[in-house]
Amino acid sequence: MITLALSKGRIFDETLPLLEKAGVRPLEHPEHSRRLIIGTSSPGLRVLIVRASDVPTYVQYGAADLGVAGKDVLLEHGGAGLYQPLDLGIAVCRMAVAVPRDFDYANAVRKGARLRVATKYMQTAREHFAAKGVHVDLIKLYGSMELAPLVGLADAIVDLVSSGNTLRANRLRVVEEITPISARLIVNQAALKLKRAAVQPMLDAFSHAAASHA
Repeated sequence: MITLALSKGRIFDETLPLLEKAGVRPLEHPEHSRRLIIGTSSPGLRVLIVRASDVPTYVQYGAADLGVAGKDVLLEHGGAGLYQPLDLGIAVCRMAVAVPRDFDYANAVRKGARLRVATKYMQTAREHFAAKGVHVDLIKLYGSMELAPLVGLADAIVDLVSSGNTLRANRLRVVEEITPISARLIVNQAALKLKRAAVQPMLDAFSHAAASHA
């Protein structure tokens, strides 16, 4: 039995067509079921439904053999114990720094001001600003990041940006792009060795499906 860890929402929905091209169909949709372990049309594959930030941990420790995780999650996790063979080209967006429209970010950075930055991507933000030599106080939040500058909690945010509509609606603008983001197929390194006969066909199927999806 091979176990694939997926998170609800965009990643699950955008992984479905790839699974279908690989000849696999989950027997239930997590939005319509309370089950956290879902069977598939392939007797040798089951799907675990876990929180997006937990996918790398389940794969790292072998509770799942494979998983699909955004690059943003993997940057925070660090990728220890994981093989990342494939960029699936789904859940595409970008990690960016955004500020209120009237905030002079370039001048604040140039003058060496200490910025307060709200984000849930603490590791990514820390490394980004450290590389630029910008002094920041990081404030960890989990949702509604755009609210932080509006109420004076932070000068800037580091968050995922897709269309940018939410930023514009809250009078924020992107001032720096940190990195492009998309979802990766990740594999437990031990499973790749010990279950290679079962895992490799899944890797090949995902690779072919992603190539035709591009």
